[in-house]
Amino acid sequence: VQLQASGGGLAQAGGSLRLTCVASGSNLRINDMGWYRQAPGKQRELVAVISSGRTTTYGDSVKGRFIISRDNAKNMVYLQMNSLKPEDTAVYHCNADYIQYLADGTPVVGRVDTSDHWGQGTLVTVSS
Repeated sequence: VQLQASGGGLAQAGGSLRLTCVASGSNLRINDMGWYRQAPGKQRELVAVISSGRTTTYGDSVKGRFIISRDNAKNMVYLQMNSLKPEDTAVYHCNADYIQYLADGTPVVGRVDTSDHWGQGTLVTVSS
C-alpha cells in the first residue's frame, strides 16, 4: 500500500492551496485518512482527520480555515487550505488506516504514512 501526496507550493498569507493524497494498492478498504504537518524544529502536528463515514477532526490551529474531504471510490483525501498564515509553513504528510485483503481473503490491517519514506510529503511555504 502506498500513498502519494501533492499540491504543496508557495502561497502568500491569506491565500489558498489544495493538497491531494491518494492511496494505491489492491483489494483495499481505507478507513481513517489524515493530514499532519511538521515544521523545522517543531513536533509533528495534527492538521485534520476524516473517517470513511466523513466524520472530521481538526487541529485547533486550522479550525475554520482548512477543510478535509475525501473520495472513497478513488481512495483520495483532500485538504483545502484557506486564509493561509506563515505559521502554516511545513511539510504536510498524509496517512491512511487500511484493511487489505489477501488472495485467500485474509485481512491485513495497517497504516501507511508518507513520512515513512523521506521526501514523500508535500512542502507548503506561506510568505508574509
